[in-house]
Amino acid sequence: MPKSNDLYALDLTTVTFVQACGGPCTEGCVVLARLGDNAWALGDSKRPDLEPLRFSSEELSAAGIDPTRFGLAL
Repeated sequence: MPKSNDLYALDLTTVTFVQACGGPCTEGCVVLARLGDNAWALGDSKRPDLEPLRFSSEELSAAGIDPTRFGLAL
């Protein structure tokens, strides 16, 4: 599992964020991108200027976030 510091060293310029919403998304939605094996970036579509948070797959699961809801494979 990558260490937290290692996750923030991963490049975001080539990843594609996808959005998952439970409603019309008028208030913004969570966006998620796979950064690599066991590495994810989680952001807010309302605040694209803020750097996304980074998580390992285990941390993402512990937070109750399922990448398949975003159309991403585990």
